[in-house]
Formats: sequence, structure tokens, C-alpha cells
Amino acid sequence: MKLLTGKRDNKVFIGVLDSTETKVLSVNERESMVECIAKGEKFLQEIKEKIQAASEEEYFFLEEVTLLSPVKKPPKNILCVGKNYVDHAIEMGSKDDIPEHLMVFTKAPTTIIGPNEQIDNHLSITKQLDYEGELAIVIGKKGRNIKKEDALDYVFGYTIVNDITARDLQAKHKQFFLGKSLDTSCPMGPVLVHKENLSDPNHLHIETKINGEVRQSSNTKHFIFSVEEMISTISLGMTLEPGDVIATGTPAGVGKGFQPPRFLNPGDQIEITIEGIGTLSNKVSEEI
Repeated sequence: MKLLTGKRDNKVFIGVLDSTETKVLSVNERESMVECIAKGEKFLQEIKEKIQAASEEEYFFLEEVTLLSPVKKPPKNILCVGKNYVDHAIEMGSKDDIPEHLMVFTKAPTTIIGPNEQIDNHLSITKQLDYEGELAIVIGKKGRNIKKEDALDYVFGYTIVNDITARDLQAKHKQFFLGKSLDTSCPMGPVLVHKENLSDPNHLHIETKINGEVRQSSNTKHFIFSVEEMISTISLGMTLEPGDVIATGTPAGVGKGFQPPRFLNPGDQIEITIEGIGTLSNKVSEEI
């Protein structure tokens, strides 16, 4: 089941793709994705009933829809895991930088934009805008102190995020938040895939292209900390809520990892593809 948040005829709605992934059925025009997820199994049952009762005329073509971020307003900051692939940890430092424990930081929810929306180049603020293609977990039910063996029970589904980062701001301020939280620095989408459609989130191919050139190519099987470990560790003493988003880290191939670095420029097109989910595409604004 692939869900989306979209806009058609100036109406925002939650939709589900058909088996061909070319048509959409609106399943909720009253509530946000977070509100729908919070309903739990009731929401899934509502979708099934809508699909069973729908006529062919109720479906419309995906090309008629403006895709928005599947989760626009999560309950808290986007929770992000840093250096979760060995090769990325090394490219950002050395073997000594491979973490022994989960590294977590956050991005402000005001960073979120949808597929095909433009990323502000922020030229007046940064000269080192970088990309990071990542699998994102969307939490499905409230939980705290979640056991590793129970962690996937708390997942609703998965999507893609681009953890856009101003590297020079990171270095200047000696922390991650400001460099990670510029407006438009968290493209998300294109869809939210229910967990039943991704049997093993720890074994998915991930690829990032810049202007058609492959920069990142890896697999989530190379996670240092698995999806289960991330959820369990983050939930220690902190309640996870329906709609919370966890970005799981990026593989090697970010702009800063090249010699010399290859940061984003105005007009650059970024495409992040994850097996079983789709492709998230965004362009860096050319406006000065």
C-alpha cells in the first residue's frame, strides 16, 4: 500500500495508489496523514473499505495531482541518525569516527517540503549546501522503552528524505541543528509505503543522482545500527508518537566526501531512489 498526501482542484487529501501506480483514490479529505496514522488499524480498515467500494470513475491519474510531503507536520522535530554507514563515517573523518553508539540530532519540522518543490539555495547564508539520501521511518503508534524485538510493531511505514545540510554552518557553530534546519532542507516523499509492503527495511538499495550522475549507491544492509536498534535506542526514556519521522542516515558519496568537495549549485537536480518506495526528486533554486 502506497499512500500520499496530494492536492487536486485546490483540495488537499490523503490518497492511495492503485496497483499500476498511475492512478489515485482519495481516502481522506478531512484529516492529515499524522491524524490518519494515529487512528491505527481503523485507518487501514477505512482504506480497504474505500478501495472495495470505489468505482473506476472515482480514481484519477497521478499526473493530475501535486504531490506534497506525505508527512507535513510530524509531532516533533525530525529525528536523524548520523554516521550510520561505515563508509560515510570514514569519508567524513576516519575509521576513528565510526560510532559505537547511536548518534542522533534533529531537523526543525519547518524544513519539510514535498517532491518536486524547490530547495532554497540559501546563497547568502551558505556556500556548502550538501545532499544526503536517506530511508525514513514513520512511527505508527505511541511507545517508550521499546524492545528491539518489538520495534517493527511500532512502525507505520517508510518514505525517503533528503537531509540537506549546510556544512559550513555545521563547522561554524560546532553542532548540527542550524546547518540542518534551513527552510526547505528536508524534502520528503514521494509516497509513504506501509510496512507490509517492505518486508525487510534493512535490505533496500538506495541511490542518489545529481544531474543524472550517480553519487551515492548502497544498501541499507550496510547500516551500522538496524531499524530495530534505532527505534529501540531513541525510545529509551522518550515517547515516540504516531507520525514521528526518523531519518536513518546516509551512505558514502555526499558532496563533502569528494576531493575536492562537490557541493550543490543553483539549478542542480537531486534524485533519490530507494527500492520499494520510488524516487524523490527536487531541484535547487536558481534565484539569487
